[in-house]
Amino acid sequence: MRSDALLAQVFMRSLYPLLLLASLWILLRGHNAPGGGFIAGLLAVAASAAYALVFDVASSRRRLPLAPVSLAASGVLLALLSGLPALLGGLPFLTHLWGTLTFGPVELPVSTGMLFDLGVYLCVWGVFGGYCLALLRSIEEIP
Repeated sequence: MRSDALLAQVFMRSLYPLLLLASLWILLRGHNAPGGGFIAGLLAVAASAAYALVFDVASSRRRLPLAPVSLAASGVLLALLSGLPALLGGLPFLTHLWGTLTFGPVELPVSTGMLFDLGVYLCVWGVFGGYCLALLRSIEEIP
């Protein structure tokens, strides 16, 4: 951790979780308005890159939910699995099915499309985040 960027470090400790919350909001918003897994994943990558620029790449990697390759692979797997319910129901693969979750007086519409978008989100964060952090690591090593 660099001691010459104290103000940036204090700011980033607050900004990083806000950027991830914004990415989740964009992820969930994508079914009814612009947004979705790809754009939300890019915002998560931006949060990781900003954190790496202020602190270091190792600190940013530790904040990822999984290693970049595992994150990307789990996203691809989740996106593929989101198509199975339709296939098991005799519908074409990746036909999105809708349902409702009820929490007391609140009803939340859910879809297998949400699982697909979550898979895209994780895949984008893993792939582009991994490349971005690798690039930043190589820049850190320049004397």
